[in-house]
Amino acid sequence: MDRPNPPPARLPETLEIDAYAPAQIADRVERAGVAKARLPFLQTFTLGVLAGAFIALGAMLFTLVTTDHGMGFGPARFLGGIAFSLGLIMVAIAGAELFTGNNLLVMAWVDGRIRLAELARNWAIVYLANLVGAVGMAVLVRLADGLALGQGRVLETAAAIARAKVELGPAEAFFRGVLCNLLVCMAVWLSFAAREVTGKILAIVFPISAFVALGFEHSIANMYLIPVAMVHGVPGVGLGGLLANLVPVTAGNVVGGGGLVALAYWLCYRQQPTVAGSR
Repeated sequence: MDRPNPPPARLPETLEIDAYAPAQIADRVERAGVAKARLPFLQTFTLGVLAGAFIALGAMLFTLVTTDHGMGFGPARFLGGIAFSLGLIMVAIAGAELFTGNNLLVMAWVDGRIRLAELARNWAIVYLANLVGAVGMAVLVRLADGLALGQGRVLETAAAIARAKVELGPAEAFFRGVLCNLLVCMAVWLSFAAREVTGKILAIVFPISAFVALGFEHSIANMYLIPVAMVHGVPGVGLGGLLANLVPVTAGNVVGGGGLVALAYWLCYRQQPTVAGSR
């Protein structure tokens, strides 16, 4: 009588597949969302300040790289996007709380693992903390005279960026915000697929480069890019323009990240299907 073949030995998880499968990513994102929603206030706020500062550093590098680039429009924007990726890489690898990335907490909320009050608390604390970090970096750049590089041409670039942002109409700003956070949250989502630091970095760079190159709007980046022009006294850039940009862009970011990424993937991988005949 033939003996049945023994089941194959199970390989260690890290050897079975190079990246986590989409359903595993959904589970990891949701568990991370639960943990984030329940962080103490001081830890959440401090990590939020760091995230705002990190994104500002990426925006600083973007401003420098796109000054006197000597390339065509598209290549220059793409190179600037690679430079801007520094911010989210620091957030993801070093650890920080970023409002746009935290729009993925919607997945844990719709799955009933966190309350709406916990979601709102996290977003409110993190958004305010991101603002403090980003504006703080704008002030530090002014004190360091950091935009004087290139005989002041970096300041000219920063001024042009800020003017373009405050001149956006609300509908345009909203939809650019939607498209931006679709890509930002996809970068975060893809980083959860990686098992190593190098994989996380590669997962982040291309979606972030795409949103920057395509001219989409990121609320936290704008918390630096507009105030840095304000503290340098750039004409036509003021508090009213900042608010007029941030309100529609923030709303668009929530729809893009919370709706088009978190909710969509919840429907695909976390929603429990109804069994026929069950009540």
